[in-house]
Amino acid sequence: MLSPSLEDYLEELYRLSLTSEIVRVTDISQKLGVSLPSVSKALGKLKADQYIHYQPYGVISLTEAGKKMGSFLVERNRLLQEFLTLICADCDSDAEAEAMEHYLSQGTIHSIQLVVKFMKNHPEYYQLFLEYVAKNQAVE
Repeated sequence: MLSPSLEDYLEELYRLSLTSEIVRVTDISQKLGVSLPSVSKALGKLKADQYIHYQPYGVISLTEAGKKMGSFLVERNRLLQEFLTLICADCDSDAEAEAMEHYLSQGTIHSIQLVVKFMKNHPEYYQLFLEYVAKNQAVE
């Protein structure tokens, strides 16, 4: 199981790999705002866990397991952002999703996914929810 920090590295590596054929340590360092040695240390752990192929000072590539986990991490983040928007959370949904994503169980993520899907498939109920939120925000 990956630590929250390693999840962040793998998630960003996956995102970068979607838009660029070549991903380097400096790309990750700049994107996450961390030092080069921190990135190198994290990449060593991801390599040991067989999520990436990496040689120091070389190109980083994802293994099939890395692609699968990276895709899951990006999707989990997207789902949480969508959920926060859906429930009219008064917050920075990017930052809030980032704070939540590492600490929710798979069961909770699945339940959130069901709520989002239900609301999309039943706009009439979502409209009732929005009306309820508006009414209760006006009272507070």
